[in-house]
Amino acid sequence: MGRVAGKVALISGGARGIGAASARALAAEGAKVVIGDILDDEGRAVADELGDAARYVHLDVTRAEDWTAAVETTVREFGTLNVLFNNAGIANGAAINRFKLEKWQQIIDVNLTGPFLGIRAATDALIAAGGGSIINNSSIEGLRGTSWAHGYVASKWGLRGLTKSVAIELAPHGIRVNSLHPGLIRTPITEGIPDDMVPIPLGRPGQPEDVASFVVFLASDESLFATGSEFVIDGGTVNQIPHKG
Repeated sequence: MGRVAGKVALISGGARGIGAASARALAAEGAKVVIGDILDDEGRAVADELGDAARYVHLDVTRAEDWTAAVETTVREFGTLNVLFNNAGIANGAAINRFKLEKWQQIIDVNLTGPFLGIRAATDALIAAGGGSIINNSSIEGLRGTSWAHGYVASKWGLRGLTKSVAIELAPHGIRVNSLHPGLIRTPITEGIPDDMVPIPLGRPGQPEDVASFVVFLASDESLFATGSEFVIDGGTVNQIPHKG
């Protein structure tokens, strides 16, 4: 029997990268998955690949009505909801004195308001299921600061904080809430970043499957006593302390 057999997961940003790898990993371990994204063709292709274990829904994470529909579809198709993976995200950057307000608002809307809307929409279904797991995909930039990436850093720190406040509130319902903090992971969002731009003690960028393994762990009953926690998946990057010498 798989590690998440009988569980049902809803994944935002599930059409490619970490989201698609997580959908495949969860399905391989016995879960049913609902893949949400705005990339309809790619999302449907992943769902078709997984067969009866998966469904696809169009999900713009900035739209509350899309979240409501995604949760309703999940429960209608598979009878329950046990796991929410808030994975969808974007990146942008500019010098602080040239950072356009619309770019700031866009990244906050997707990376922070999106997960808030997802959690709000999914909470009643998770309570009805008798508990479950919410997994928020933050970043190592939610643990530190990086020049130019002001909106991204702010959104990922915000998601880290939201994780902790929701973890406290939903703990009495048996709902665990944790955040993932990947470093450089090879996905479409990082394709323009050279391998040697980020110092990685383990010597390579991560792959989506490196993060997906943590998603399976947090979705499973193996993580029943973990909530409000941060799981760093970065090959050791944040352990580096720059110094002269």
